[in-house]
Amino acid sequence: MNFRKIFLLTLFLLPVTLTLSAQTVSGKVNVRKHNGVTEPMPYASVYWVEGKMVLESNDKGEFSFDRKRNDSLTLVATFVGHTRDTVVIDKSRNRAEFLIRESSELEAARVITRQQGNYISKITPVKTEVISAAGLCKMACCNLAESFENSASVTVGYSDAITGARQIRLLGLSGIYTQMLDENRPVMRGISAPFGLSYVPGQWLESIQIAKGPSSVINGVEAITGQINLEHRKPTAEQPLFINLFLGSTLRTEANIASSLQLNDKWSTVTLAHFSTDPSNHDGNHDGFRDEPQSMQFNISNRWLYLAESGMQIRFGIKALTDDRIAGQMDFDKKSGRNSEVWGSEIKNKSLNGYFKIGLPLSADNAKNIAAVVDYSYHELNSFFGMKDYNGTQNSLFANIIFQNEKNHNHKYTFGISGNYDNYDELLKDWYWLGANAVTVNLNPGRVEKSVGAYGEYTYTNGEKASVVAGVRLDNNNIHGWLFAPRINVKYAFDERLIFRALAGRGYRSSTIIPDNLGILSTGRKIEIPDNLDIEDAWTYGANLTGYMPVGFSDASLSFDFFRTDFNRQVIVDQEFDLSKISVYNLDGRSFTNTYQVDLNLEPIERLTILTTFRYTDAKVTLKGQGLVEKPLTSRYKGVFNVQYATRMNKWTFDVTAQLNGPSKLPYFADGGGHSPVYGMLYAQVTRKLRDLDVYVGGENLTNYKQKHAILNAESPFSTGFNSTIIWGPLMGFKVYAGLRYTLWK
Repeated sequence: MNFRKIFLLTLFLLPVTLTLSAQTVSGKVNVRKHNGVTEPMPYASVYWVEGKMVLESNDKGEFSFDRKRNDSLTLVATFVGHTRDTVVIDKSRNRAEFLIRESSELEAARVITRQQGNYISKITPVKTEVISAAGLCKMACCNLAESFENSASVTVGYSDAITGARQIRLLGLSGIYTQMLDENRPVMRGISAPFGLSYVPGQWLESIQIAKGPSSVINGVEAITGQINLEHRKPTAEQPLFINLFLGSTLRTEANIASSLQLNDKWSTVTLAHFSTDPSNHDGNHDGFRDEPQSMQFNISNRWLYLAESGMQIRFGIKALTDDRIAGQMDFDKKSGRNSEVWGSEIKNKSLNGYFKIGLPLSADNAKNIAAVVDYSYHELNSFFGMKDYNGTQNSLFANIIFQNEKNHNHKYTFGISGNYDNYDELLKDWYWLGANAVTVNLNPGRVEKSVGAYGEYTYTNGEKASVVAGVRLDNNNIHGWLFAPRINVKYAFDERLIFRALAGRGYRSSTIIPDNLGILSTGRKIEIPDNLDIEDAWTYGANLTGYMPVGFSDASLSFDFFRTDFNRQVIVDQEFDLSKISVYNLDGRSFTNTYQVDLNLEPIERLTILTTFRYTDAKVTLKGQGLVEKPLTSRYKGVFNVQYATRMNKWTFDVTAQLNGPSKLPYFADGGGHSPVYGMLYAQVTRKLRDLDVYVGGENLTNYKQKHAILNAESPFSTGFNSTIIWGPLMGFKVYAGLRYTLWK
């Protein structure tokens, strides 16, 4: 506890004790629309010519940085598809105003620029890795689960060898400890979580922001290891039609359509549609089971934006999907039905989501405003796994009222009230062996959970030099009582080339045992779920140092991370304590994870970019009968090397990614325990740009590495020893694919 107090006190006092002597230059980028309306331009690029530094405007079009001398400054504001504007500031001024115009005013001339695929945001107080639209095109990125191959921060793997469900790991811990956000609305929670990553098509996204650590208190207490925010294609985008088609060597087929339409000065909408199917049976490791399920998914979303002359914004939308999967032994299909001779699984997911957001300016410059967010989700999961049945229904409601007041460029505070309502209706029909007899039992692990909380957050900013975001929230949970979550994020720039960040914060989450560990249904073990499980409670601390060096065509960046997560309370799902059952219990002892990471990003020559990153994980947990041990199935390290070269005007783009995956501790009942082997993977893609059409071909897992014996006792699927959850490597071998992306511009 003393360490925590000292650490928090140090973070609070750091910005106060540092000398902030540089002059702050601030400004705003505005855009003039086709109809003559002028409004702020969010996320525009501002280039400081003399300082060779690129800035990014915030969501209000504003930016700031520190000038080192009083000499004149030359600033250039740009945005893809728009004109550029140049402003020269003499030494007597510290304010710049830009006006850029939509590119149609250039008589159909198009501004073409090359966007970084992966980069670390310079302006955020929390270290935030951004995967841009360009980064999402580096690989097939059929869905969100396949969008992190160039990141060592996030590791994605199969949760088991049956369902095809993917799970992420951030800071060495399962994705259940990472808060997933859809434009800052919590998503992929509870029953909707196991397949949630597969239900977000990569080509629907504009960018992904990965923030390590608990981050902000505004969206609740559930972030422990980090927040991943998804930004979808916007209604105001300049693409009235986008089409993506994909075909893989396993006959996986996918189609995505997006259409952004501006109906008039106030109304705009974007419609997103997705279809995918994996119709073939493949058994590359010859264990008699499908390596991936046969599946068919339909997904549609419609989002609206209303902009009033007063500055009021209204956003609302709806999303619906259906997904059917057939898994299990090769001889199993729908016609044969389930029986005790062939082990099969059928999984059906249906979901509906709707949201409404309104923002009201309370001052002419929008420095003071109030916003409200309401989000409703319904998800239904009906499934069977051999002779086990699991059916779950989730109704969730999230509401948030936010008041924000920006007193000046240095001080901003936010207050709000938010609440969650979750109704989980679950029925598990468990089947297991008791001696020589087959036993069935019905479990009802569902619950109704309600939580309401108030929060406050203060932001201090001194240009690009320093910032502090300190927040606290207090929630009352109808099951777990009062939850107190303080969080702080500090950023300090020693100069424009060396930036330090640090954070500390507390997070909580309630477990939904079956959805959180869906693979345990694909075992022959009895499942026991006690009714006295704690809420999970953890502190996360971290620090990052990022430097920018004048190496190559543009500045190279070198970044070092350290993060630690300490659990006060944790729910343990243990398969080693008793081989006849899945043991679920509250942590009795220590559980912590330390992660170290280094990232190097450089462009040695024009249009050749290199990204190298390496992450090492030290994860320990206390298990019954074993004490404090290395956390099972957690990779010790991961290295990523990505190189991309583009010819002039991006006519040809060549992209290669290599991965090195470290060993994971295996349970003692899997291949005698020990550790999994170290293995490498290779990805490659070539893209040809033909005016408005991109044609791409590529390959995944070109080393053709596959985990052997992914399913234990696959020859006896109805035995107690049958187990599909000991997954540490890829299940599918070499795959090639081809596709096209067509974009119709205004």
